[in-house]
Amino acid sequence: MSDKPRMLEGYRVLDFTQFVAGPTCSRLLAEMGAEVIKLELAPDGDRVRAGGLRSIKPEFKESTHSTYYQQHNHSKLSFAIDLKQPGARELVMSMLPKIDVVVENFAPGVIKRLGFSYEDVKKVNPKIIMCSISMAGQTGPLSDKAGYDYIGQAYAGITDGIGELDRAPSVTTMAIGDVSTGVAAAMAVGFALIHRERTGEGQYLDASLLDTYFHMHEATVPQVSLRGEKYKPTRNGAQHPGGGPTGIYHYRGDQYVYLCVPTAHQWVQLCRAMGMPELATDPRFKSARGRRDNNAELQKIIEDWLASKPTRDDAIATLDKERVPCAPVLTVNEAVNHRHLNERQTVRWVEDPQLGKIAIPAVPVKFSAWPDRTELRSARLGEDNERILHDLTNLSDEQIRKLYADGVLVRDKTLATQPS
Repeated sequence: MSDKPRMLEGYRVLDFTQFVAGPTCSRLLAEMGAEVIKLELAPDGDRVRAGGLRSIKPEFKESTHSTYYQQHNHSKLSFAIDLKQPGARELVMSMLPKIDVVVENFAPGVIKRLGFSYEDVKKVNPKIIMCSISMAGQTGPLSDKAGYDYIGQAYAGITDGIGELDRAPSVTTMAIGDVSTGVAAAMAVGFALIHRERTGEGQYLDASLLDTYFHMHEATVPQVSLRGEKYKPTRNGAQHPGGGPTGIYHYRGDQYVYLCVPTAHQWVQLCRAMGMPELATDPRFKSARGRRDNNAELQKIIEDWLASKPTRDDAIATLDKERVPCAPVLTVNEAVNHRHLNERQTVRWVEDPQLGKIAIPAVPVKFSAWPDRTELRSARLGEDNERILHDLTNLSDEQIRKLYADGVLVRDKTLATQPS
């Protein structure tokens, strides 16, 4: 481990986030070394504390901890407060001069009603950077609409492209937009910190799931803009509409293989791997258009070949030998235990005192100066109240005890109700 400061060490983040998108942003900042103070609203804190698998140990059955919370909020401090109590807002405002970044993902307008809009916080700290994350952004006709990941996905024209052509669009089984928006927001915060280092200026960042999802269109947006109603991208189920052949192919039982063969030379390699070199010049399949137009026939040929192999791994090995882009379609269970993902520590195994040994995803980029962290913990609700107040304010222990007595500060039931 390097003895140099981590990339964002020395920066302090006040985190008003909940669920996934916002916590992903602040968690990445924490992974990079920033001190992230997660402000959790009384009485229960971030609502994902009640999600995922809860503690499996009897002594922690009342704990505000879960696998969902651990994955998205490890490496952060927990500061739990009831902002409805007299003096609570002023207490948080007194912390802001020592804060570099504020991140929030309430619905637009909520943070302003709480008294912590960008206009409010920059009066206390003009150099502060504030990032708001929402479904559709802080401006525009949809800005006040309630929404989650899938709502942004639907508005961005993404959902319409998922599923079978002759059926309704399908639902993805993971929060792709939430996580991707959190990554984009963390990137933006890093850029804004560089800008501040150069100019001394803070700024406001407006990140949205809808913008992130729309950014994911890799080809169709300019095509639609030029051709209008003459061109409408369609769903194509397990097969890519461009042919290729590219798509999901059945092996046997519930096992599948993904092939991605978009170029002419890779098509020749696939034919060679299947022991059918004559297919490369077959009039039906010789051109990309031919392979697209005759995709059903080609799919049967490929799936019959796959089924002829003793195992799916044998099929993959044969394709790999000819450098045909392919992959087994793994279950999450298989991915978590895959040798490659574990050797790269893409899968991080963490010992949690309440949950035991669990796997969580690592940072999606490897840094040569900083190995991935595996000694990770997530705080129980309000666990770091005293530490934060001692670092950021001049409050005495007696004053902090009074904040507990007045109901301004709260803590996990498995912790002492207030400091001794």
